[in-house]
Amino acid sequence: MSNTPHTLGEEFPGQLDAIHALKAADPRFARVLEEYDEVNDKIHRAETKIEPVSQEEEIRLHKQRLALKDRIAAALSSAKV
Repeated sequence: MSNTPHTLGEEFPGQLDAIHALKAADPRFARVLEEYDEVNDKIHRAETKIEPVSQEEEIRLHKQRLALKDRIAAALSSAKV
């Protein structure tokens, strides 16, 4: 299990089955999930100083993660899984 905060399981509790079903059914949604994980990992590495970035870049990454989270939430709310 990852020690990275803001995993999909934490952000969407009780919805992992729906996430997996939608991921299997929709390649575009699967790509959004991959992008979320990539951005989330970048934020974690920046916050833990493993790969420091400028404050502006960290803010940009946080905004990107939030936008991706919104896309995931919208897809889940409109999905019939």
